[in-house]
Amino acid sequence: MADSVLYEVTDGLATITLNRPDAMNTLNTGTKAALRDSLERAGADPAVRAVLLTGTGRAFCVGQDLKEHVESLAADREHGTQRTMTTVKEHYNPIVTAIAGMPKPVVAGVNGVAAGAGAGFAFAADYRVVADSASFNTSFAGVALTADSGVSWTLPRLVGHSRASDLLLFPRSVPAQEAYELGIANRVVPAAELAAEAEAVARRLADGPTAAYAAIKESLAYGAGRPLADALAKEDELQSRAGASEDHAIAVDAFLKKEKPRFVGR
Repeated sequence: MADSVLYEVTDGLATITLNRPDAMNTLNTGTKAALRDSLERAGADPAVRAVLLTGTGRAFCVGQDLKEHVESLAADREHGTQRTMTTVKEHYNPIVTAIAGMPKPVVAGVNGVAAGAGAGFAFAADYRVVADSASFNTSFAGVALTADSGVSWTLPRLVGHSRASDLLLFPRSVPAQEAYELGIANRVVPAAELAAEAEAVARRLADGPTAAYAAIKESLAYGAGRPLADALAKEDELQSRAGASEDHAIAVDAFLKKEKPRFVGR
């Protein structure tokens, strides 16, 4: 993997770190490809039970590398091509699909500014632990672009349609505490404690009943746009699967013995 994205797996937890601190973890082509590949790798690896996505320096990720973007637009004008915006299909969509679609919990450890696509990646995660010094900004309208990175789908589900419209039409910096009050942040912690707290949350999930977590994740995504009857049928299907799992048997046995269960993810 490129140095701009670090990948490490320890005891079932994959930590994926955006590592361009001098550029506020902006997304150039190499970084986008490496992040996409790292997330897909974690999703496919049976040894990985949870993922922690975070950044180095004072930003989580402030989105597209605009210097590279401007150069790419100039090349498109010169050659009569439209390659620049294919990054949505080639990079951003697969990244968000990997985060939201993998059958494993993904924690975003938001260490600093999350803007544009960076905000979108955090919104796509299952849980967001946010430093009290961090902030979110949709940014897109500020550079005459529309939402990408799944923001049109994730943000209204986090904050509601009206607030999502406000945040997209009038982009601004949303500080951590307001993000918590809006429902964007699940937990806000002192900046100095962010790394440890985000890892602790991700570790707890990695040690938990990950097959059940996968079913919870699937049921939430399925039910988001379907009628109640369909959601109930899906719950029945998923609960039947969970009830037959090894983890459920382990949990029940441990409960009867008044012991702490040791889940195996099956």
